[in-house]
Amino acid sequence: MVEDHDSQAPHDPAARLHWALAENPSTAELGVTVTVRGDDVLLTGTVASAERKAEIDLVVHETEPGLRVTNDVQIVSAAEPPGAEDIT
Repeated sequence: MVEDHDSQAPHDPAARLHWALAENPSTAELGVTVTVRGDDVLLTGTVASAERKAEIDLVVHETEPGLRVTNDVQIVSAAEPPGAEDIT
């Protein structure tokens, strides 16, 4: 759930969403771009897991419930590559 941190939140919807994503402990996301056009929100960028992507979607919907959200955030695995790296 997104808490209302008194008057610290910006008034612009895009800025408010950036702020909510950065301040929410379940997302703490700075690598996601938020674009707002009218009633539409486009989310782009990369995250490390499907759970993080879902949390971002939830925070955006809770912060701006009246907007339509397209979540185009990509999931990038942070796992180590298989095998040893040959450095010569």
